[in-house]
Amino acid sequence: MADEETPAEQTPQNAVPTGDAQEIAGSAEDAALEAAQEATEAGGQSAPEPVAVTPAGEGHAVPTGDAQEIAGSAEDAALEAAQEAQDQEAVRAAVDEEEEEEPTPRVKPAVPGAHLEVDIVPEGVDPLGREASEDPYALEEDEEEKPSEEEDEQSSFPEPISTAAIDLAAGARYHATGKRKTAIARVILRPGSGTYLVNGRTLEEHFPRTTLQRNIRQPLETVGYQEKMDVVALLHGGGISAQAGALRHGVSRALLEADPNLRGELKRRGFLTRDSRAKERKKAGLKKARKRPQFSKR
Repeated sequence: MADEETPAEQTPQNAVPTGDAQEIAGSAEDAALEAAQEATEAGGQSAPEPVAVTPAGEGHAVPTGDAQEIAGSAEDAALEAAQEAQDQEAVRAAVDEEEEEEPTPRVKPAVPGAHLEVDIVPEGVDPLGREASEDPYALEEDEEEKPSEEEDEQSSFPEPISTAAIDLAAGARYHATGKRKTAIARVILRPGSGTYLVNGRTLEEHFPRTTLQRNIRQPLETVGYQEKMDVVALLHGGGISAQAGALRHGVSRALLEADPNLRGELKRRGFLTRDSRAKERKKAGLKKARKRPQFSKR
């Protein structure tokens, strides 16, 4: 029908606000009036004119609760970012100040007792100072007081036996035999001037080593007859060292024949002891008495 209106023509040109929107608008107007009233009471000033709030639907939309929360969180984020920037600047300033400060030098710890003096008492000095000495640490000796090498050699020999009583008649002869290793010495002692005749030669010719000569002369020097008796000896067997030991043993036993009372002193000084040391025999399977062939693993 031509007279009937379409649905578009029946709808009003402006939307009618709902009940919720009217309540929100009324509460906003009441809050503004209350705030103005409180301000006038507190400060005594004239109340500001109330702000007219346009109702919803007359050109402006009322923000919802979610929109208000988003706007508040955005403002809070900006404040938090500013606060963090300030904190970082304060930390950097503190670090720069610490780096600028010079490190304090390390102090070496004190050693306990380092201030005490060493108290060492040298040998032979009274610690109480009762015996005063000029220089207790002096170790120098006068050259005159130092014994020479000859005096050392003489002091090493034992003192001669003063109780020896040997008959030095013109025809006195004292025979003995001495042994060392495989050497044998047949010795004859007779009164004389202290010469040695060994196998028809002098002592220095037969025994060129000074040590061997000294060992051979020891028995007569111990008794004190080194310039009163001559020695005649026949040697055979052994080497030069073994013959010297055999001659010394023979002279000692000949002195015992001359005076039996010398046994104690000669025995105590080791002149009458037969030296039984000898070369050990070779063993089967070995190169010498104990030397073995070199071990070969392969």
